[in-house]
Amino acid sequence: MTVNEYNSCVDEYADSVYRFILKNIQDKDRTKDIVQDTFEKLWIKVAEVDASKVKSYLFTSAYHTMIDAIRKEKFKGDFEMVDEYKHVSHNTFSDLKKILDMALTKLSDIQRSVILLRDYEGYSYDEIGEITGLNESQVKVYIYRARLVLKEYIGNLDNVI
Repeated sequence: MTVNEYNSCVDEYADSVYRFILKNIQDKDRTKDIVQDTFEKLWIKVAEVDASKVKSYLFTSAYHTMIDAIRKEKFKGDFEMVDEYKHVSHNTFSDLKKILDMALTKLSDIQRSVILLRDYEGYSYDEIGEITGLNESQVKVYIYRARLVLKEYIGNLDNVI
């Protein structure tokens, strides 16, 4: 991959990688760090990565970088600080986007990732498997279970709207 191809990859894929990570971790600053680390990893391996497979490489690298960041944060938690908003439920919403975002927070990390890759980014089951390191049947199971959780949380859309 040449420098010009790398620059065009940054222009073309930076926003979609950013959206994918932001939907998963809900923190703009950490998302920017993860996206920057992802493109740094691509720059380090610019000679080894084929330009035709750069999108898959970027999403795979971003996913693994995000998982590493999440794992690091789990060990840094302060047990005396409690986020009371995580334990309070307000069922009166008028904004569908907020409802969907709240529903996504109820999913496990892997379920949220596969749902976002499938429904938000439009990847196929095979591509999701390549990005997450799962086989196609595992991807389908995680998506099915995630959709059940979302359906149970959201319920009937007539009740929401």
